[in-house]
Amino acid sequence: MADTKREIERKFEFTKASAARRGVPDLTGTAAIAAVSDQGTIDLDAVYYDTPDQRLAADGLTLRRRTGGADEGWHLKLPVSPGVRDEVGAALSDTVPPSLAALVRSRVRHAGLQPQVRLVSSRRLSHLLDAGGALLAELSTDEVLAERGDTTAAWTEVEVELADGVDPALLDSVEKAFRKAGLRVSDAPSKLARALSETDAEPPARPEGGGPEGTTGAHVLTYLREQRDALIAQDPAVRRSLPDSVHQMRVASRRLRSAFKTYRKVLDREVTDPIGEELRWLAAELGVDRDQEVLLERIQAHLGELPRPLVIGPVRSRLRVWNTTRRSGSRRRALAALDSPRYLALLDSLDALLEEPPLRKRAARPPEAVLPKAVLRDYSRLADRVDSALSLTEGEERDVALHNARKAAKRVRYAAESAEPVLGRPAKHLAKAAKKVQTLLGDHQDSVVAREALRGLGVQATGAGESAFTWGVLHGREEALAERRERELPAIWAKASDPALRSGLG
Repeated sequence: MADTKREIERKFEFTKASAARRGVPDLTGTAAIAAVSDQGTIDLDAVYYDTPDQRLAADGLTLRRRTGGADEGWHLKLPVSPGVRDEVGAALSDTVPPSLAALVRSRVRHAGLQPQVRLVSSRRLSHLLDAGGALLAELSTDEVLAERGDTTAAWTEVEVELADGVDPALLDSVEKAFRKAGLRVSDAPSKLARALSETDAEPPARPEGGGPEGTTGAHVLTYLREQRDALIAQDPAVRRSLPDSVHQMRVASRRLRSAFKTYRKVLDREVTDPIGEELRWLAAELGVDRDQEVLLERIQAHLGELPRPLVIGPVRSRLRVWNTTRRSGSRRRALAALDSPRYLALLDSLDALLEEPPLRKRAARPPEAVLPKAVLRDYSRLADRVDSALSLTEGEERDVALHNARKAAKRVRYAAESAEPVLGRPAKHLAKAAKKVQTLLGDHQDSVVAREALRGLGVQATGAGESAFTWGVLHGREEALAERRERELPAIWAKASDPALRSGLG
């Protein structure tokens, strides 16, 4: 079973040989450090795995098999922010554990993992303690020997890793003390990165096709590349069930699909349309569990607002059973999608599009001449859908029309946000207005979905001999909320459709 810990650390190196001879300064009295406890010396032997073209290293990930020390085993380190990584561990074995292989599948795909570098380290370990003897951080001084084929490199590295819950400001105090003693923060983010650099094996740069800098093609491809990278980066987070990861992965897939449509005069639709359909499939597979989670949170929140006399019967237990039944298998379905050949083929197709983009003639033009028309085209589509929805009477047809308007508002928002680096504040203001329309219509659609669920819960309760009164009350509240959102729409739309919002786009 894999286990995870958040690793907050800072790596240092000596600036001069004289500083290295003096060694690491005594940190007693630095910030909250009251004592430094020597823990002896440990011999570590780590083999780092990657694809032949170093896809993990290129994205800042490290996968190693290490012997020696209290935590020997397999370790996968995933970057969170500078100096912060999540370390996912697994027991020592001869081959890469399946749990870790799954977390790198979106990057590795069919390439396979092979040993790339071996690092042999002699580590002198000390504990930095506060006045009460509690551990603040571990201080390691490593004498490192890197071996890659017949090439070797050696260096000394000093690392300070915080204990759980310790204020990261401690690292700033340590860095200040180290600077006075002739140590500086290492340029390399990890031992592996330094080993690759010093053995002339740095990961190759990713190809970045898209035409000359300053063209529409280059701008659009940069945006698509960002969303592709976000999609891949969220894959291990989804597998680890991290908060909001499914939502963020779906957003990346939706932004890609939306961009394909917004920039259909820049990219050949014969290439982008099939990829867009696969992105739709992925978002749907991921969304089953997330949509149920959002629905449950909504019903629970509204249930919690009811006065106690209106909650009749085993309402909460009924809701709990209903949710468990609906969510059973939904996570397995999402993971099955991520493990499927279809998903890996989708990632490959995105890579292929970015490496050899199917650019049309308009891609060679300056983005200032192309992006405004693309954004305004999406706005016109939104305006038509809102006007159509507002012309309908209340009922299912209007609900569907409002839902379609919501999707159009989201597309305008994404289009304006993608154009913001070029068009500036006018695009930012339009994106903000479109988001307000999207949010209002999203709440309306959530009410439509909730009412359907509440009707079903009422039927289930009646069939089990329970009172359906509370479910009816909640249904009525959802109806009232939806009506309120429909009344609010004309005013929100009047602001979003103000010509002044679009006049600065060009």
